[in-house]
Amino acid sequence: MELADDTNATPVVKTKGIGEYISSHLRQYGLLFALIAVMAFFEVVTDGTLLRAVNITNLLLQNSYIIIMALGMLIVIVSGNIDLSVGSVMGFIGALAAVMIVNYDQSPYLTMIVCLAIGGLIGAAQGYWVAYWKIPSFIVTLAGMLVFRGLSLWLLEGQSVGPFPKEFQIIATGFVPDLFPAGIGAALADLFGARKVNVLALATGIAAAALVVWIGLRQRAQNKAYGIEDEPTSFFVVRNVIIAAALIFVMFKLSLFRGLPNVLITMGILTIIYAFITETTTVGRRIYALGGNQKAAKLSGIKTERLTFLAFTNMGVLAAAAGLVFAARLNTATPKAGFALELDVIAAVFIGGASMSGGVGTIIGAVVGAFLMGVLNNGMSIMGIGIDYQQMIKGLVLLAAVIFDVYNKNKQG
Repeated sequence: MELADDTNATPVVKTKGIGEYISSHLRQYGLLFALIAVMAFFEVVTDGTLLRAVNITNLLLQNSYIIIMALGMLIVIVSGNIDLSVGSVMGFIGALAAVMIVNYDQSPYLTMIVCLAIGGLIGAAQGYWVAYWKIPSFIVTLAGMLVFRGLSLWLLEGQSVGPFPKEFQIIATGFVPDLFPAGIGAALADLFGARKVNVLALATGIAAAALVVWIGLRQRAQNKAYGIEDEPTSFFVVRNVIIAAALIFVMFKLSLFRGLPNVLITMGILTIIYAFITETTTVGRRIYALGGNQKAAKLSGIKTERLTFLAFTNMGVLAAAAGLVFAARLNTATPKAGFALELDVIAAVFIGGASMSGGVGTIIGAVVGAFLMGVLNNGMSIMGIGIDYQQMIKGLVLLAAVIFDVYNKNKQG
């Protein structure tokens, strides 16, 4: 009797129900639901102020440097380490840029290159002690926090230095010019009853939404081909509709104000690059393996010391980039720039789903976590809540995120 050859048959995988699927992926989707709920709450209690075009623009500008540093911090934390010096390094780089441009009349472009290189050297120096001397990252970066805070005071001589020339300010406060004919913008403005519409911003939102849907469909087809369990169809549709609608809505709001901020383009490109590295490359998989079990990763042939060194070097470059953005936005460098910002960055990563023990976390989660913290800060400020209560609420949110992480681990274990 012949047996049927089913080697080419498509694997069949039973798909979970929506409730069961969400329950098993609560870490992944819980944060997204929390962000939507928080935004809806503040939109109601602020009488619609939160989602006004000018406030959304300010929200992006105010959190740009947090998001940039969160990308690097996610990699550091996934590798099983932590960096407490990022706020001080950010302030130091801003001070260095101010001294070079304002005091010594150096080119802003040369200054930016030098500052990014020095940021990389700072990260490399700290990574060297952590990776090759096995000194705990907490100690090394705590020392770095104190050293670079002192260097900032020394460079600025305790005083603020500024203002910066326009070509430097533009990296944080500039907007991408609308490349579409003015007639199209005027026609859309009449259609929506608005004063003006930036067509480039609106078109970017539509293109981004279409890209998200296409990537989702492509991934779903690949999962089906390889027999990998996928989310229920109804949940997939609803999730993508929500994400696409949110992207178009935010871009539409930006189009009603001044269009696309330069820093949003920077954040978007960096997020795509780091998401690609962590999710699809060999280096990304090795970083997760390093954080999951360093000894096992080393025994499997992964050069753990080099990966740790590179993680801190990368963090130094991103802290420098954030320092340039922060200084350009304030149009001055101050001795207190970056003070305690490392706490916001670390909180954003943990709230975004990263594990304290390493090996777990996503770039998108870190970005959403940073936005959640930003919405909390912005919403509470609009409501007139004092900084004392703001700090307490942020602390409780961070504690809740960590408790949730521990609960999930115990549940899965």
